Amino acid sequence: MAEPDFWNDPESAQKVVSELKSLRRIYEPYRELEREVQDAEGLIALVEQEPDESLADELERQSKQLLPKIQALESQSLLSEESDAHGAIVTIHPGAGGTESQDWAQMLFRMYTRYLERKGLPSQVLDLQPGEEAGIKDATVEVDAPFSYGYLKAERGVHRLVRISPYDANHRRHTSFASVFVYPLAEGNGDLQVPESELRIDTFRASGAGGQHVNKTESAVRITHVPTGIVVQCQNERSQHRNRDSAMKILKARLYSLKIEEDRKKREVLTGGKKDIAWGSQIRSYVFHPYTLVKDHRTDLEVRDVQRVMDGDLDPFIDAYLRLKEPK
Repeated sequence: MAEPDFWNDPESAQKVVSELKSLRRIYEPYRELEREVQDAEGLIALVEQEPDESLADELERQSKQLLPKIQALESQSLLSEESDAHGAIVTIHPGAGGTESQDWAQMLFRMYTRYLERKGLPSQVLDLQPGEEAGIKDATVEVDAPFSYGYLKAERGVHRLVRISPYDANHRRHTSFASVFVYPLAEGNGDLQVPESELRIDTFRASGAGGQHVNKTESAVRITHVPTGIVVQCQNERSQHRNRDSAMKILKARLYSLKIEEDRKKREVLTGGKKDIAWGSQIRSYVFHPYTLVKDHRTDLEVRDVQRVMDGDLDPFIDAYLRLKEPK
């Protein structure tokens, strides 16, 4: 990178920069953890030479802090795909079923919001459309943190809910579905160029809750990528400019994801590999009645504390999925 002609080929240079960023995201946490382990080992030597209660307490505190860091780094080592180090865009869509499925979609939105809060991952709601009576029609969240996609890709697929419906006067059991899609963020706004000639951009008045200003101006933006037919829209913000920026971010993520999928299929043709889990497959069931259970159908992992899961404790499911995907 220090060579004077490094940027003569911007495309190749950008690839090198992206690769360096990915390597640093792995190397730097490892080096930091290595230093902390060495500090703990030094503290052990001091305690062995001269027993001291305060030093022993400090050693116990450090040990408790090290264990989750080691486990996190171990999980991160399972992220080997090219896009795993990227941020993510998560979208949630209710299935058929009106209010029931829209309410379920909102429950999932809350679950992922709590997960991101627990992990300390910065997120931004790009689009959130309320349902007619309850719940949401869709939600799109950007998680711009290293390795977000690598972890959250475990959540893509159809999520199934079984419960006694709060909207049924006869208190019957209902089954609802919602789809979760996860796309890797294209690294930096300039990494994926989308010519204006390939876009059709429409503006319209936003619908649903959002205040008088939202509904009386054409602030909502819909972008169609003509070559692929991909359509994205955003109406969460009052500003048409900000909605357009958010919609472009979503579009770039979907186009980048499409490119990765096409590359994967080409590799499978060459290697004879099996197809991955389909994006629309049912991956997990959440049963609230007649018993409580969350079961992942890919890994067979079961958790009976449904409330803990709905409060964002998704690490067991994500870790099990990553270990299932790990090459044998």
